[in-house]
Amino acid sequence: MTNPIDSTNYEACASANQQTHTTNHIVIVGGGSAGWITAGTIAAKLNKTHAGNFTVTLIESANVPAIGVGEGTWPTMRTTLNNMGIRETDFINHCHASFKQGAKFAKWVTGKDDDFYYHPLMLPEGSHHDSLIQQWFTADTITSLSATLSPQEAICEAGLAPKYITTAEYDAVANYAYHLDAGRFSAFLQAHCVNHLHVRHLVSDVVAINNDNDGYIDSLTTADLGDINGDLFIDCTGFKSLLLGEHYKVGFKSCKDVLFADTAIAVQVPYDDEQSPIASHTISTAQSAGWIWDIGLSSRRGVGHVYASRYINDQDAEAELKAYLADSVSDVDSLTFRKIAINPGHREKFWHKNCVAIGLSAGFLEPLEASALLLVEISANMVAEQLPSNRVAMDIVAKRFNDTFLYRWDRIIDFLKLHYMLNQRDDSDFWIDNRCVESIPKSLQTLLTLWQTQIPSDNDFTHATEVFPAASYQYVLYGMGFNTEASPWPLNSQCQQASKKQFEHNKVMTQQLTGSLPSNRELIQLIKQYGLQKV
Repeated sequence: MTNPIDSTNYEACASANQQTHTTNHIVIVGGGSAGWITAGTIAAKLNKTHAGNFTVTLIESANVPAIGVGEGTWPTMRTTLNNMGIRETDFINHCHASFKQGAKFAKWVTGKDDDFYYHPLMLPEGSHHDSLIQQWFTADTITSLSATLSPQEAICEAGLAPKYITTAEYDAVANYAYHLDAGRFSAFLQAHCVNHLHVRHLVSDVVAINNDNDGYIDSLTTADLGDINGDLFIDCTGFKSLLLGEHYKVGFKSCKDVLFADTAIAVQVPYDDEQSPIASHTISTAQSAGWIWDIGLSSRRGVGHVYASRYINDQDAEAELKAYLADSVSDVDSLTFRKIAINPGHREKFWHKNCVAIGLSAGFLEPLEASALLLVEISANMVAEQLPSNRVAMDIVAKRFNDTFLYRWDRIIDFLKLHYMLNQRDDSDFWIDNRCVESIPKSLQTLLTLWQTQIPSDNDFTHATEVFPAASYQYVLYGMGFNTEASPWPLNSQCQQASKKQFEHNKVMTQQLTGSLPSNRELIQLIKQYGLQKV
């Protein structure tokens, strides 16, 4: 049988490509959190493993304002910052950061005042999680699943930090992420990337994008710095999507039929004084046609109303936000409210030719589970880890990247929809329509059918590394009152005793931690005074 590939010609062609189109010069277009996380991640990786012969350049316009609402992160940010060589103490002090240990969802099920559940960042304590949850179902208890399996709900309710001042930087007693000031974060990353990671920073408007004969981007023409050449171009231009969207015309896939929210109103809220408590979690409070986020930084709160404009007009949405703020702000009308349009969805692909979109240029979803910065981190990390050395490799890596992130976007959309579709509210069409089967992705419907008789498991997902593990689905499902039928195979006495023992252990650990951890505010003040121990 004849080999369809002539190995001699193929190797010669690949060798020629490798010589003429090596990936030595990475050009990132656009700053903000997405641009500088990407620049720092790639530069840190290359600096660590390669001896010169590469450049990382970030070019941004002086005339594009930052969106600046990505103030919540996932625990992955600790690894991202550490890999860049950033001290956690410096980050916390410069970015007005605070510790985030999960999310509290209020009024999402029934809409009543006592309606809430937690999605903590700690995985369930102990092994054999399925057995623990099965025992929780059969036990005569009113304790929530998250409080039964983890001490983090109690830690958050008490406003406590996830560690001590003696805990090393980036280490944790309870798993944690951050709340941060997005504007200060971008400036902080910029300074670190330029001063410590040798990223070249250029400020100018891109006025033309120039392709070579094969359709790859060869250079960018700027308003006053001439042409900027590169081998790999990363689009971090925000909603504009200058390279992937406008230049390459890669289509946009809307998911507005699944996630209805299309508008947000954001506001910065000052604390009453410097000793005001800082919430240890994101507070997400459901409204008539959306929800309000409430994020506590060390210097202020970031609050905003995410809503669906086909169910509520802007004036009524702002009135709901002001009513929410009235309990904690004496003069609500003195605050400055900023409206942000949301087009939920993502590009049909994210890597085309030698152009990759990261951040808002790739897509955007409502900030319900802080997925925006997470997607930036894992996108930048995959580019850094699998940086193609030439165009032959680039085509392979591009396909792998596209397949991976199409899957990840779909799973995030499923997970966000899960928060809406299990509601029991009948007070508005918004909540009723979110239960309509037509708005629920088939993939999520299939999982819910399975979970009627089986507890969610990591085996239910096809990728080894998921954005949201099975434990996240468990916290949301059972926090919202979903019921998995009793297993036809009840736990034996040994498993029952082991589960009960783990429940008791968690109670003891909860008492110990809530009795010894400092408050969020106290730890941040200690960090400013003494700093955390270096890793």
